[in-house]
Amino acid sequence: MVLEVTNVSLRFEGLSALTAVSMTVAPGTLAALVGPNGAGKTSLLNCIGGFYTPTSGRITFGPHAIHGLPPHRVAAHGIARTFQFVELFRHMSVVDNLMLGRHRHMRAGVLAGALFWGRSRREEIENRRNVEEIIEFLELERHRKERIANLPFGVQKLVAVGRALALEPVLLLLDEPSTGMNREEKENLARFLLRIKHELGITMLWVEHDMELVGDLADTVTVLDFGQKIAEGPPAEVLRDARVAEAYLGRAFAQRATQGR
Repeated sequence: MVLEVTNVSLRFEGLSALTAVSMTVAPGTLAALVGPNGAGKTSLLNCIGGFYTPTSGRITFGPHAIHGLPPHRVAAHGIARTFQFVELFRHMSVVDNLMLGRHRHMRAGVLAGALFWGRSRREEIENRRNVEEIIEFLELERHRKERIANLPFGVQKLVAVGRALALEPVLLLLDEPSTGMNREEKENLARFLLRIKHELGITMLWVEHDMELVGDLADTVTVLDFGQKIAEGPPAEVLRDARVAEAYLGRAFAQRATQGR
């Protein structure tokens, strides 16, 4: 497995955000993590990404235990992250935001960088080439010089994905990338997620609320409710689970939906 989460719990002064959650993500798959608002999805991503330290439990990435590591150490292992709200530098261009994603691949010192000579110059050229490949992959060519603040929200979301790809991750954590998108933008995102999976071979753990997208794209689905795992498996099986329907619709609606089938 690329990622293994074992009995992870997270508490904040008596409030349980996660309770003994376990899940795995296999290499080369697109694994969806779903659940109603407040279910603990982002909290779990934050534990994996190093933004939260689990109260108990274990998270391993390949052979490495990563629970409790700070975010930069997690990133160094090959895990990149997008956020529910676009965390880009709005006054900077698309190219410059993507270049920031290359920071862990740069080795030149401060002096060489300031003078832009020798190793620093060679690194800049090489990393700019990588960024241009991402821009082409995500079809952002016409936006490359635009400031983030001037871009449509759906394009900003793609730039955030591109910055994560710039790290050359083994595992990509996506926190509700389709939030705020219209149907056309979601279809475009879906196309790129499939390309990331099949053409780049990057494993993804994807938090999502759009169940139609999940059913169409995900290889596996894990469902959280009130910080606990209530279902896991293939989308066709999980999305028909009565516990999942109850978590999303409430017991009365879930019973009526079940009786109506």
